[in-house]
Amino acid sequence: MTTPRPPYTDFRRRLKAREHVLGTFIKTPTTHATEILGMLGFDFVVIDQEHAPFDANTIDVMVLAARASDIAPIVRVGDPGEANILSVLDCGASGILVPHVDSADKARAVASACRYRGGRRGFANTTRAGRFGEATFAEHMADQDARVTCIAMIEDVHAIDHVDAIAAVEGIDAFFIGRGDLTAAIGAPSMTSPQTRALVEPIMAAARKADMPVIMLCPDREDASAMARGRSRPGSSTVSPPARLT
Repeated sequence: MTTPRPPYTDFRRRLKAREHVLGTFIKTPTTHATEILGMLGFDFVVIDQEHAPFDANTIDVMVLAARASDIAPIVRVGDPGEANILSVLDCGASGILVPHVDSADKARAVASACRYRGGRRGFANTTRAGRFGEATFAEHMADQDARVTCIAMIEDVHAIDHVDAIAAVEGIDAFFIGRGDLTAAIGAPSMTSPQTRALVEPIMAAARKADMPVIMLCPDREDASAMARGRSRPGSSTVSPPARLT
């Protein structure tokens, strides 16, 4: 008998507990691919506002489709400002993926935008995230602060000098190592090249030191296994999204 997949609302707990979770990117503004990925058993999808034609309306519909398919919707925000993060979270996203987090100050700003207590998130419980007012003031704040996932993308070469400080920021739940941008920045031939691997290693080391989960886009199973071996240590697990981009 197949073990049922945990509900999408459990995504942050599973990530922080180092359970292996599987996801991919969505770049087409239609619900169908997300529904299919949920049926296939994926744990999360990244709705790519940064590199795809998603506006507030399409994000709202895509988040609804993900939640209906019991797959955690994470939005890679194109604009890391408080207003955009607020809009995405009020739509009911399980979390955000923030590109180009290259300093502790930027990490603190995005983490603060995700949290009510100790943060700067604007309050509204009459949204999908607040069950359209069904959640009380206290219930909504507690639920969102417990469940919203804040993931920092480390994808700039100069960010590596600050990666320990970024990892130490309270409220940053995981690193996504952006090997694509790192590879392009140094002119390496591929994301799996030795040159790129040399940049990835200190980021992985900082994550291990901070006991932080790592997410990476892997082009194939061999690379996913290699990255998992590089990340793993007793009591931890890895997160390895597949290469397929929808």
